[in-house]
Amino acid sequence: MRIRIIVPVLLLGLLSACQAAPAPEAQKPPAAPAGVAEANLAQVMRAINFPNSNVIFFAQSNDPSKVKQAKDPSDATDILASTYGGWDAVENSSLALAEAANLLMLPGRKCSNGKDVPIQNEDWAKLVQKLRDAGRTAYKAAQSKSQDNVVMAADAVTTACADCHEKYRDKPGGDANRCM
Repeated sequence: MRIRIIVPVLLLGLLSACQAAPAPEAQKPPAAPAGVAEANLAQVMRAINFPNSNVIFFAQSNDPSKVKQAKDPSDATDILASTYGGWDAVENSSLALAEAANLLMLPGRKCSNGKDVPIQNEDWAKLVQKLRDAGRTAYKAAQSKSQDNVVMAADAVTTACADCHEKYRDKPGGDANRCM
């Protein structure tokens, strides 16, 4: 009978000792400095802006509520058929565009050609704000669940993207001259 009491007490003591012991410095993951840009501008655009704007563009002519949910929505690669699909996906994609504007102003981000993103340029800040506003407009349209409203919001997204591309992306000489 005493053995039964001693073993749990010993195990509890060992468990407490393991939990209380600080992890060695070598095992701690390095803390990421605040405000560090991990991706270049093209990677941010391709990973965030491009796929999320496509969700908004989809909703112009297709009712997101009619998208069939994936067999296992938790691992769906199509956001519209995922756990947070349908109109929720359009709302979330709209907010992703608005939030991506913050990433476009992060100091230290590079263009794909290695040049600094021109965050100090007055027109860059205005173009980024236009993207933020377009994302907010799309979010309100998605909340209304009205394709007519999404059509107007998608126009704001298209215009925000096109205005910035005209100035900073679509340059003679291709990638080497982008983000001037």
